[in-house]
Amino acid sequence: MADRSTTPPPLQAHSQIHGPTAKERKYDRQLRLWAASGQQALENANILLLNTGPGVVGVETLKNLILPGMGSFTIVDEAVVEEKDLGVNFFLHEESLTRPRAEECCRLLKELNPEVEGFSSVASFISDLERLKQYTLILLAGPSSHVRTISAYAAANSISLFYVHSLGFYSHFSVQLPSQFPIIDTHPDPASTQDLRLLNPWPELVEYTNQKTNRMHDLSDHDHGHIPYLLLLLHYLEEWKASHDGNPPANYDEKKEFKALVSSGARTSNPEGGEENFDEATAAVLKSLNQPTISSGLREVFESGDCQAPSSTAANFWLIAHAIRAFYWKHGVLPLPGALPDMKAQSADYIQLQNIYKRKARDDLAQVTLTVRKLETRRGRENPIDDREIEAFCKNAAFIKLIHGRPLRFAQLADGKKSPGEIDWGDQASALSVAFHMPEDSLLPIYLAFLAYDYYTLNVTHPNTENSIPAAAAAAAASSAAGSALKAIAAAASLEDVDRTALQQKIDDVLMEFERADGAELHNISALTGGMVAQEVIKVVTKQYVPVDNTCVFDGIASKTAVFNM
Repeated sequence: MADRSTTPPPLQAHSQIHGPTAKERKYDRQLRLWAASGQQALENANILLLNTGPGVVGVETLKNLILPGMGSFTIVDEAVVEEKDLGVNFFLHEESLTRPRAEECCRLLKELNPEVEGFSSVASFISDLERLKQYTLILLAGPSSHVRTISAYAAANSISLFYVHSLGFYSHFSVQLPSQFPIIDTHPDPASTQDLRLLNPWPELVEYTNQKTNRMHDLSDHDHGHIPYLLLLLHYLEEWKASHDGNPPANYDEKKEFKALVSSGARTSNPEGGEENFDEATAAVLKSLNQPTISSGLREVFESGDCQAPSSTAANFWLIAHAIRAFYWKHGVLPLPGALPDMKAQSADYIQLQNIYKRKARDDLAQVTLTVRKLETRRGRENPIDDREIEAFCKNAAFIKLIHGRPLRFAQLADGKKSPGEIDWGDQASALSVAFHMPEDSLLPIYLAFLAYDYYTLNVTHPNTENSIPAAAAAAAASSAAGSALKAIAAAASLEDVDRTALQQKIDDVLMEFERADGAELHNISALTGGMVAQEVIKVVTKQYVPVDNTCVFDGIASKTAVFNM
């Protein structure tokens, strides 16, 4: 055996190297998606499932939230386990029979991830709605006679609500977000997030460009072929402006001419027969030489009264938005994100260029932060906004999204006072009218069938009994009601004379499947739907990516999904 003193240094030092923690190894893949901040938000989440019916889709949704490590969950379900539950719910055993379904599902779900806390209850929350305030988000499995009550309370207390229903080969879910739900980290395509500020360079960048491009013709082939393409573009922009009254190329034809100017500077007598950095420069002309503009979503935020004059109790989002708005009106650009794309360059040059962009980003961030702090002082706020929150806003300002949550359509029908045909579709009718032009591809009939079927299942009783009408009767009645809703949408979209035969036939086909299912769920459909719902729940909880706005329909026969803004 070799003497310990001769062991190579890396092996001796191995015990001192700190690798990823057990939690980081466990959640490695998802940390790459939503980072540590998203994981922390998920671990702080407390999710409530109000379960009804077969109760499979809600449990499958929880499964997909427990595995990535949500903080805690509670299942409220008044049902006891029956024989029919064992065939569709994988979180029940034979010994679960006659026991509370909430308790049994909770016990077996917790086995998936010991770090997640789970609770169960057989007592309804309806008599004490204040208990709902403790939850981050509510999952309501349909059909539920309490949807109107829960929807109203969630809206009043800014609690996100998901209404989910799976029936036979079809399913849908609707999302009710708070009236103002901002998303800062929308994760746009990286190629679209580059802000190189080539048409508005700052002094340090101009100075570095002059330093690296001065007397380019005297540089060696190696140095000439490693000038960062950003600096090449800035150099040739100055040449262009000198012959165009100080204006940059403004349209497609001028940009083509400018590309030719840049390309003419490349050396072709070298062994490679060209230069990669010049190829990068010409390829970047169309996407990099554009005047700075702001997105319609950000403009909407800037024009909001909450942004222009945030109150002392306004959310952090509005104070930071106010500061960035002030920065934009002063400089004509948003704060610089500071990130650079990969490019052909010598390491030292690239690092120096990277540092120039980072220093500018820090300077912009400092200006925004100063405005925020002054605003906090004027508004008498005691707890300052975290610097990391301001920095994240500055980096993602160009792509923030403000979603305006709306009440669930199903909530409008829950008390039985309004039928599906009496719903006011308002400004949604125009978007929904696409279904009339493409009836063979539209999944709108599935949504309308769910809407009408739930209405009759919950609000219409069988003669001489207090029970809901049978599935066959509900389906028959729903056909007419869904047809009335279809007619109302057509009227609201000024398409009264359009042929609705194909869509009505699709509604009847869906209702035939509802009648066949007789209230039952298919596990594979509910499992897939639960995965989709869990994905959207994670977006809402982490406030990353853009969630469905606001209804998703799944056709398990055709394996198709569609999203509608209801």
